[in-house]
Amino acid sequence: MKVCKFGGTSVASAEQIQKVANIVKADPARKIIVVSAPGKRFDGDVKVTDLLIRLATSALSGEDTTGALSHVVGRYASIAEELGLDSEIVSIIAADLSYRLAFSKDDPSLFFDQIKASGEDNSAKLIAAYFSSIGMPAEYINPKQAGLVVTDPPKRVQALPESYNNLSNLANQQSISIFPGFFGYTNDGTLRTFDRGGSDITGSILSAAVKAELYENFTDVDCVFAANPRVVENPVEIEKMTYREMRELSYAGFAVLHDEALMPAFKESVPVCIKNTNNPQSTGTMIVAERDYSRLPVTGISADSGFSTLYVSKYLMNREIGFGRKLLQILEDEHVSYEHIPSGIDNLSVIIRSHQLTPEKESRIVDRVQTELEVDDVHFISNFSMVVLVGEGMKYTTGLAARATDAIARTGANIEMINQGSSEVSLVFGVLKEDETKILKELYNEFFVPSLVV
Repeated sequence: MKVCKFGGTSVASAEQIQKVANIVKADPARKIIVVSAPGKRFDGDVKVTDLLIRLATSALSGEDTTGALSHVVGRYASIAEELGLDSEIVSIIAADLSYRLAFSKDDPSLFFDQIKASGEDNSAKLIAAYFSSIGMPAEYINPKQAGLVVTDPPKRVQALPESYNNLSNLANQQSISIFPGFFGYTNDGTLRTFDRGGSDITGSILSAAVKAELYENFTDVDCVFAANPRVVENPVEIEKMTYREMRELSYAGFAVLHDEALMPAFKESVPVCIKNTNNPQSTGTMIVAERDYSRLPVTGISADSGFSTLYVSKYLMNREIGFGRKLLQILEDEHVSYEHIPSGIDNLSVIIRSHQLTPEKESRIVDRVQTELEVDDVHFISNFSMVVLVGEGMKYTTGLAARATDAIARTGANIEMINQGSSEVSLVFGVLKEDETKILKELYNEFFVPSLVV
């Protein structure tokens, strides 16, 4: 049995959904299909999720939602008409949206979840109806009824262990199961959405639950590339990579697959294949537990911006027992998580995703660190990027770090931070955002351009 996930561009229009049907029909093993909300049909178009955000915003502000609601229903209606479906499915979708708009607005975040989740939910209903209309027995699966149980607020949304047992029953379905991605329900019935890339997470959860032979993640690219093709011209295609490599690259900006999505599949050793809905014959990129890393030590290079650094200095810091715990407790009190903590004997830097910070929060953190830890200096620096080299073979390659730093030096940029985890699968460089692109290009030339590769 295979689990297939189709992203927003794969279900954006009637033409794309017809491609999805042909892909599913081509392989009887494709029995569980996870779908996103319809995405952009062309440059300048608006995703259904964005239309839903506008609808929720209007509802929360007390505005008339008639126009915003008609835009959402209209997108589904145009898809249904082009697919040759009757008006019944459009009526079902319109009724569902009206029902959701009547939900309590006491907790705006939960109301937003209700409205946003309708994108995937109604996409699944429409696609199930289309499959059935062309002779492909299919059934829309309600995540609540199927048992996708998630954590309660305020915890981050994750599937609870019982979800996997509940969802394993889908393996017994005779018809094709069409499952909406992106959301689940708490034990008390509250709908909550996963983080970005939520449909990828749903697909991975289902793959693990039914112990699928393969999890196929269909996107709008043929494969995963060794670097961002918007930055590097014609980058090398990655044929095979490990879960850890994909996790590291996703963390550092690869948009093909959300970094959290791999965990359920990884735990059950379900191989993942990244494929293209518009070119399903392409072999794609396989993500597996182990691969041959002898040819190239570096699998890919990624970069992501939006980081800030909390710099802390105190003489004899290394001899002060509990210093790190106290510092991290201050961050925890402000609900701030950290990415890296490179340190010296008298100073350390805490790398933080900037979106977690506000000027007020930064001021409170600095004041508390100064007062409670009696440091010599503490301040924030913003506008950092993290450039990451990833490869299982890196730890077996002598001089790789030197090659990387030499390449960065050739750009004239300064390295603000270097960090390598104990697994040695990745090497992270903290640099100024303005230097990110030229560093990424030079590192790619160093490790992937044949005339330069040693």
